[in-house]
Amino acid sequence: MVPVLEQIVLRILAISLRVGGLMSFAPFIGNATIPFRIKAGFTLAITALLYPVVAVPKVGLTVVGIARFAFGEAILGLAIGLCLQFIFEGATLAGQVAGFQFAFSLVNIIDPQTNVDTPVLSVFHQLFALLIFLQLDVHYWLLRGVVKSFDYVPLGEANFRLPVLHELFRDAGGLWLVGVQIATPILLSTIVLDVAVGFLSKASPQLPAILLSIPLKSLIGYAVLSLTVAIWPVFLENQFRLAIGWSERLLHLAQ
Repeated sequence: MVPVLEQIVLRILAISLRVGGLMSFAPFIGNATIPFRIKAGFTLAITALLYPVVAVPKVGLTVVGIARFAFGEAILGLAIGLCLQFIFEGATLAGQVAGFQFAFSLVNIIDPQTNVDTPVLSVFHQLFALLIFLQLDVHYWLLRGVVKSFDYVPLGEANFRLPVLHELFRDAGGLWLVGVQIATPILLSTIVLDVAVGFLSKASPQLPAILLSIPLKSLIGYAVLSLTVAIWPVFLENQFRLAIGWSERLLHLAQ
């Protein structure tokens, strides 16, 4: 009776660790503003649904064996959640860059997720990405991905080799690419304005070109932002699909 009970507890622990790792970093679900009790209840509910269909291999009930087993499941869940979180961090980075060009670098608010000062435009970018995330039902893709992960990598068989870490760092590089792609139109328009103001200042020193550049930069920046925001849903949808592909590659490498 005792070995059976131990296997039941081990199965519940293993499933909840993988799901709980996802809950820690996944967008929206892992948001710091969601109370811990709700996350814990959601994790237990998913664990209860997966318990009848997920098998657990025999594991040596030693401290080292259980520790390796638990570590592998928790890290795998964290890696899946991070792949999508990279897209949100890229959007936040784009907002920081754009806010600096808008002369908003001193206008910050407290981000409840990180408890640090965050530029206003970064919050706008992050909230817009979250709205697209929910509108496209990407959170459902994420939950289906967790269920499929038990087929790709059965419990207790996660193998974190060097290619897995290399793939995770390569995916993290997508954060910078997403940020630059979103911020490029604003960067280009404001840089062109700065160059034009520089030429005007040299050509006519008596003109207050420098003083006019700040309101003009904000005006042009807002105009470009209002035009480019229309293509964000398509762009972010493609990025979310790429992030799901990143998590799938990680699962293949962890087999």
